[in-house]
Amino acid sequence: MSDLIHAVRAGASPAELLACDLPTRFRAAYTLKAEIALFAGTSDKDVRRSIHVGEVEMPELAPDEVVVAVMASAVNFNSVWSAIFEPVPTFTFLRRRTSDGRWWPRHDREYHVIGSDASGVVVRTGEAVWNCSVGDRVVIHPGVVDPGNPYSQDDGVMAAPLAWGYETNFGGMADFTIVKANQIIPKPECLTWEEAAANTLCAGTAYRMLIGRHGARMKQGDIVLIWGATGGLGSYAIQFVLNGGGIPVCVVSSSAKAEIIHAMGGRNVIDRTSLELGDHGLRDPASWRLLGRRIRELTGQDPHIVFEYLGQETFAASVGLARTGGSIVTCGSSTGYWHQYDNRYLWMRIKRIIGSHGANYQEATEVNRLISLGTITPTLSRTYPLEHAAEAVRSVQQGDHIGKIGIRCLAPSEGLGVTDLALRERIGEDRLGLFRSH
Repeated sequence: MSDLIHAVRAGASPAELLACDLPTRFRAAYTLKAEIALFAGTSDKDVRRSIHVGEVEMPELAPDEVVVAVMASAVNFNSVWSAIFEPVPTFTFLRRRTSDGRWWPRHDREYHVIGSDASGVVVRTGEAVWNCSVGDRVVIHPGVVDPGNPYSQDDGVMAAPLAWGYETNFGGMADFTIVKANQIIPKPECLTWEEAAANTLCAGTAYRMLIGRHGARMKQGDIVLIWGATGGLGSYAIQFVLNGGGIPVCVVSSSAKAEIIHAMGGRNVIDRTSLELGDHGLRDPASWRLLGRRIRELTGQDPHIVFEYLGQETFAASVGLARTGGSIVTCGSSTGYWHQYDNRYLWMRIKRIIGSHGANYQEATEVNRLISLGTITPTLSRTYPLEHAAEAVRSVQQGDHIGKIGIRCLAPSEGLGVTDLALRERIGEDRLGLFRSH
């Protein structure tokens, strides 16, 4: 173990961190270019076969980048896509950037370090970095944006951002990561390392979809249908809806998950297993009309907004279930990208489909402010050590998780990293540990 890792764990001063040599190699979870065809002809694309943990090389630091010693990371579904090499092998993304100046060719390697969430300590800064310093405790916004793109002045997401750790190399499931300075956000000091690492991607995405000016712009009293309400995205969507005076209608897949929603303050919960769905599931109009009746029984009305990220299996239902003049806001398609729906329900009832992708830096910073105040709390359910990263991603691949799955990198144990004990006490361990307790 390097002197720098010892210093980070000991809470060393900036001068002490700078006095330690930056390691030339570090531990990381990665996929291999040589294994792109690993799952050809197989039905179970088990990510435990394609995710490896071992040492990789420390890349050269660009002037606008920082090196972060990663205390904890978290799993998102894009790590599943990375590990099954679908819908496009991520090595394709890394190769495409090789002509973009001096620094991008570093990303095109025989391995891809994955992970799009992290918390940690800044240990080196490039010469052009002005917004953070060595020793800062931070979380990382996963959008990699070119500040020279004119669109970034209006909305960073319009500037074709890359997803750090998915469309770039050197992601968060590692002892060190390399990120742009405009990805750095101060860590909420009321949270542990693993709690802080669990929020940025999913909470920022949900905020943009529901609250931000580029999304559905939810208002008080809006009924919001949330698919997969105890998943990484859904668990934050519930909080934003409740805090904003909306009425969430939460779709879950078990009675145990329904209990978590009730504990969060959600009253309107629908267990999909209680619905008598036909062979085509919610793609069958009869099935989603049945769900629509259940929603009206609970709320008396159809949804103003449908929070959609499942895609193929639910999109036809989402378009049909939204009220006249309502909105379907979508950020992904985890069950399939090709959507079929009855367009009459869209044009004749004046509905809108809103595409949403990640969050811009301002939105991510605003979400982090809410988390720092305790208004929004982490939905971390369990953590794994870095050496078991493949098992952690497998749990998300199989959908047997709730909320977010964390990964401890340099944090030697859970529960470390809190510096504002008074605020943590005011928020309450029951709220902060809700998903872990279930």
